[in-house]
Amino acid sequence: MFWGLASGRTDPRGFEFQHVLEDIQTLNEWALEGRLEVTAISLHTYPFVQDRYVILPHGASMGSGYGPVVVSKRPLTRSDLGGVEVAVPGRMTTAFLVLRFYLGGDFAYREVPFDRIMEEVEDGRAEAGLLIHEGQLTYGQRGLERVVDLGEWWLLETGLPLPLGINVARRDVGDQRLLDLSEVLRDSIRAGLANREEALAYAMRFGRGLTPELADRFVGMYVNELTEDYGDEGRQAVAELLRRGEEAGAFGRPVRVEFV
Repeated sequence: MFWGLASGRTDPRGFEFQHVLEDIQTLNEWALEGRLEVTAISLHTYPFVQDRYVILPHGASMGSGYGPVVVSKRPLTRSDLGGVEVAVPGRMTTAFLVLRFYLGGDFAYREVPFDRIMEEVEDGRAEAGLLIHEGQLTYGQRGLERVVDLGEWWLLETGLPLPLGINVARRDVGDQRLLDLSEVLRDSIRAGLANREEALAYAMRFGRGLTPELADRFVGMYVNELTEDYGDEGRQAVAELLRRGEEAGAFGRPVRVEFV
């Protein structure tokens, strides 16, 4: 998504961009402080920052029929899963919220950096782990078993894709500048989709040991037509997930969904 700007193919129109590489839980925590003017966050985090940030109409990570995966070393039923400790990548991630939906309420968990969760399960320090990012594709190579694919469950439950990460911009950027900024970022996404091989080669520089084939597969899962624009289906999915979270008391306040 950032390749268009990084390569110079996208006109920044006077904006200056700094590429900040942090894991999603850190970005969620920073958003609570309003540290960055434009940032990726988990959709789960949006209700807590809605007064400061507005949702950009593009840049979402949204999968239809696949998503975060819970794994373990042995077969576990849904009931079993509710009785063990789960290593999670952060309590403010959307994956955490959807697992809470799946289990019907609170569960025992421990926060672990996302790239160490498989290791926690392999070594027996956690009975189960909630995988985001490329771990969704590689857990089988590590001898782990799938307990549930939350994206698959969500699709069966709602008929909708699962919105996980979103891009937001700070409201104090100003209305007109927000519109201009949104167009620049959309142009970069379009450039990446139109020049997939070059954009993927750029993205591989930030990968964690994935083969080009797996990287291409993973990018294809989450950078797609819904990334370029949510469309009606994507916006419906956002509204449904936040409605369920509000109903479950996950946010402690009413949610106002607002796009640039």
